[in-house]
Amino acid sequence: MASVLVVSWRDTQHPEGGGSERYVERIAEGLVARGHQVTIRCPRHDNAPDREQVDGVDFIRRGNKYTVHLYAMLAVLFSRADVVIDVQNGLPFFSRLFTRATVVVVLHHLHRQQWYSWFGRRLGGVGWWIESRLAPVVYRRCRYVTVSEHTRSELATLGVTPERVSVVPNGLDPVTVQTSRRAPEPLLVAVSRLMPHKRLEHAIDAVALLRDRWPGLRLEIVGRGPWLETLREHAAERGVADHVLLHGWVDEQDKHEILARSWVHLCPSAKEGWGIVVMEAAARGVPTVAYRSAGGVCESVLDGRTGLLADDFGDFVAGVERLLSEADLRARMDEAGRAHASNYEWKRSVDAFEEIILGEQAQLQR
Repeated sequence: MASVLVVSWRDTQHPEGGGSERYVERIAEGLVARGHQVTIRCPRHDNAPDREQVDGVDFIRRGNKYTVHLYAMLAVLFSRADVVIDVQNGLPFFSRLFTRATVVVVLHHLHRQQWYSWFGRRLGGVGWWIESRLAPVVYRRCRYVTVSEHTRSELATLGVTPERVSVVPNGLDPVTVQTSRRAPEPLLVAVSRLMPHKRLEHAIDAVALLRDRWPGLRLEIVGRGPWLETLREHAAERGVADHVLLHGWVDEQDKHEILARSWVHLCPSAKEGWGIVVMEAAARGVPTVAYRSAGGVCESVLDGRTGLLADDFGDFVAGVERLLSEADLRARMDEAGRAHASNYEWKRSVDAFEEIILGEQAQLQR
């Protein structure tokens, strides 16, 4: 059995934690269940203690979003772990430089849009250079794990050969029993971290354009993040504040109750490695409208079968309107979505991930 150290910029309890963090923790929990020892190093925050064990996984929280990389580097340097999992959400931890252990890189998608949208042309350009030019050199002998073939192809453009990239898709938690039924009036839902690149303004704009035809139309946005007040202000500016409900954070049961009430799930994100919530919605029989250019959603959404992929904003709104208008189409996508979601479970993902780390470890020891 292996001792595994995970370095990550967030965990699921972090105020800005999301699908990437859930992926890492589900894999970690699965590895522990198979007898491995797993520790996750991530930044300190107010939602959790500095040190705890959850489902057998040890969490050690040090530093903040600016210093977590320094603390993680020190942790790697003094660690006796057999395997280091370097979770790269834009900025790598450079763990390869501080250990002789097996290093596996986990990367959901590339972050070019996020670098420029958050930090502007100059500083964002530096960040993108680190991710796209420096990191591939530092990790040139390491195995990469990603969640979609799309990201695997993107990595190839940076010089990371496809042979070094394994695709291990997200699993799904078991579908819980819910009491809610489909809402009688059209209800849209968007479940997401509230961040600029998620472009939830597009969901609000869609409501503004469609409300005349659908007076009872509502949008419920579920999630937390720094963009909450921006979205609230945007809904007011578009005159649809009374049509948009911003829930903030809700627990898993409430999230699934909301999904069960919804007609259509909206995912207007500029970039997604896969989109766990797309599959969660599908498991509830709710089709998704997303942008084809977002990448990984082209694999989680089966275009025309479990949802619709749009090429631009006009196409996005047209897709929403089509699904609202065509009950028969929604019914077909309900059935197809549930069948598609049934193909994904965390056990398969953990099996594949465990095989990778044990294989890489054995290769290093030769």
